[in-house]
Amino acid sequence: MATTLSWDGLRELAGFRAKKGCAISFYVNLDPSVSPTPADAHTRVNSLLAGAAKADGASPEKLTHDQREALKQDFERIDRYFQDDFVRDGARGAVVFSAGLDDLWVSFGLPDSVSDAVKVGRQLYLAPIVPLVSRSAVDLVAVFTQEQGQVYRLRAGRLENLVDRFDEQPGQHDHRGSSQARHQRHVEHLVQQHLEDVAGELDRELRRLRNPRLVVICQEEARPDVTAALSSETQKAVVGWAEAAAHATPAQLLEVVEPVLEQASANEERDIIERWREQAGRDARGSSGWAETLAAASDARVDVLLFQEGVNRPCWQCAECGRLSAEAGACPLDGSHMDKDEAGLDLAVHQTLAQGGTVLAVRHHQDLDPVEGIGALLRF
Repeated sequence: MATTLSWDGLRELAGFRAKKGCAISFYVNLDPSVSPTPADAHTRVNSLLAGAAKADGASPEKLTHDQREALKQDFERIDRYFQDDFVRDGARGAVVFSAGLDDLWVSFGLPDSVSDAVKVGRQLYLAPIVPLVSRSAVDLVAVFTQEQGQVYRLRAGRLENLVDRFDEQPGQHDHRGSSQARHQRHVEHLVQQHLEDVAGELDRELRRLRNPRLVVICQEEARPDVTAALSSETQKAVVGWAEAAAHATPAQLLEVVEPVLEQASANEERDIIERWREQAGRDARGSSGWAETLAAASDARVDVLLFQEGVNRPCWQCAECGRLSAEAGACPLDGSHMDKDEAGLDLAVHQTLAQGGTVLAVRHHQDLDPVEGIGALLRF
């Protein structure tokens, strides 16, 4: 089962369906503003567990004796996990998926906060972590100076050092009898060699991490030389440039690069939205609104599901074939009963992921507001 918070991991989770018992989806908000200390976090977990028996799907009359006992054991295991095993390490949220009778246990510390929630059912409740995966691009930061070069990876809100290189350069007065012009050319050659060496290590990290986004930090006057040192593939990965004070700490560098990465995310989102507007406007490969998008998801036509972050509404799902609908009634395919689900977005997410699509939570643009906050780019 999934071990990383990625699209592949989400697709694997979306394919899970409890056959013997019930699946618990347990989300807890660990943002420092609401859970500043371990004691506060533990109190929050206890409160959620205390109310978990009232979650949809946990009603005793709906479960067999074995299922009730397994559900109780799953909740006890979640409690032990947060007491004994969970390491917060900067996490701003956490999620546990558990289904003991079906041998499922998956836990993640989350880089951003989530709303507290406990869901019990046959499927896992995935909608809250979709925005986090949408924003979970691998981000690298490369710092170039005349003598130093660092490469960092942004992970869980912190910069982790991957490369730290220092090449001491001769000073302005170290030419020992050679002409000043010749000495200057020698220094410039050594500096360029240093930049190329750092760029080479950066290349290796980019290939290892597979298509990360890259922010380059250097002085403005050094940008042409740094650009010349970067390979064509590395240049394609650059989403922005920035300047920082000499000897800036990782925390100070993070303050510099966060706005650059946020703008890059907004630009990526804008490009997808513009593609959707073009396709939906021509009644081509674009859906708008809940009815069209749920139908397209049910027909395995959704390539990218788009939703305004925070949107949701009740939807209906066929008990036999799994088809989704925005309206109550009999299934249009087989006439079977359709069950109401308050988490309509989660149903759309499941259908999309199960068919190999991806999902984008739209944060920077309001183009989906006129179409009920949801739409999709379609395969056909």
